[in-house]
Amino acid sequence: MPQTPPPAGPPETAEERTAIRLDQFLAHPPAKVWRALTEPELLARWLMPNDFKPEVGHRFTFTTTPKKAVGFDGVVHCEVLAIEPAKLLRLAWSDGRVDWTVTWRLEPEGKGTRLFLDHEGFDPDDEVQQLSRRIMGGGWPRHFATIEALAAEL
Repeated sequence: MPQTPPPAGPPETAEERTAIRLDQFLAHPPAKVWRALTEPELLARWLMPNDFKPEVGHRFTFTTTPKKAVGFDGVVHCEVLAIEPAKLLRLAWSDGRVDWTVTWRLEPEGKGTRLFLDHEGFDPDDEVQQLSRRIMGGGWPRHFATIEALAAEL
């Protein structure tokens, strides 16, 4: 008798398809996590080589391996939109075709930090953007672990 596959879970809403939203507790104080997010040499260790400066209005790039499947040339063009030391970093983030906003929020929690990520602006009806969202949605959680390891070294 053929088996019926288990249900895939509830379908995503259009709102869920426009963003990646993550949060994780890191066992390090906000000041250490903030350094991992904003010091260019540390940022390069967990994300990508960059010319970042923690200044509102600063335009910079990240560089990485191109992903031909989604038409990504390996360069991410960014601008610092908002910054509150040890609390918030908001970036305009563009792959040259699509513009997103990436926001990091840090909240003290006990002796550690609750780190939130909102990567917003995906078109729920664009297949390539949804593929990009799935790829990045799988990548961001791995970065949290690296941020935590870096914070432990500081």
